[in-house]
Parts: sequence; C-alpha cells; structure tokens
Amino acid sequence: MRITIYHNPECGTSRNALAMIRQSGEDPLVVEYLKTPPSRETLQGLIAAMGIAPRELLREKGTPYAELGLSDPALGDEALLDAMLAHPILINRPIVVSDKGAALCRPSEKVLALLAHPLTSFVKEDGEVVKLPGASA
Repeated sequence: MRITIYHNPECGTSRNALAMIRQSGEDPLVVEYLKTPPSRETLQGLIAAMGIAPRELLREKGTPYAELGLSDPALGDEALLDAMLAHPILINRPIVVSDKGAALCRPSEKVLALLAHPLTSFVKEDGEVVKLPGASA
C-alpha cells in the first residue's frame, strides 16, 4: 500500500510530516485536500480508521469554526461532517494513511509510527531535532 498524506502545503506540521515520509524512502500519494476535498465517504472512512470522533478532526485556528458555531456540543457528527465538507479548511492536517494505520499527525513526528522504515532523527523546519524513542543519542 502506498502511503497517502492529506496535506496542506501552507502548514509547517504538514510539510514536516511529508518530509519525514520522503526521507524514509517512501513516495507518498499527496492529496492537497483544500484543492481536492475528500468525499463524505472518504472522510468518514479516515475518521473511522483513525479511531476518533469527527469533532476531534476539527481545526479551529484560521477557520470559520467560531462563526459557524461549531463549538456547540449539541451539534452531532453529521453536522460536523457537513461543515468540514463545505469548508475543508476545518479538516485538521496532516492525515497520513499507511499499511500500519491512519493518524492525524500532530505533532508531525506521529508519522514515524506509520512508516515502514522510520527515521532515527529528523530536523524540523524550525530547527527542532526529533529523535525516535530508543534511538542512540
């Protein structure tokens, strides 16, 4: 199975996750979900594969979250899915899918658990060095 990343090139976390995937030797399928939003079925499948609720995938910062009243706990999963489909910027990122599972990779180093050949260390765009637990210092 080819690794898939639901990516926003404007997001540093997403760029770091993509760089880790590529540095591990993978050639991922990159889905720029703001240009090509997932279908309802795909979004539901991703949420199920990650084992989270739709509310856990919502992004607040830089989105119409507040103006749409999405903090209202009375809103059900279908309403939240409707909002994410109407406004894909509400979908948090990056979402990565591999043979090892699916995850919202925030922070970006969460992607390491999904790689067939994970890196032992990685330097993020901001200079932070990420090391895998158990990697030699």
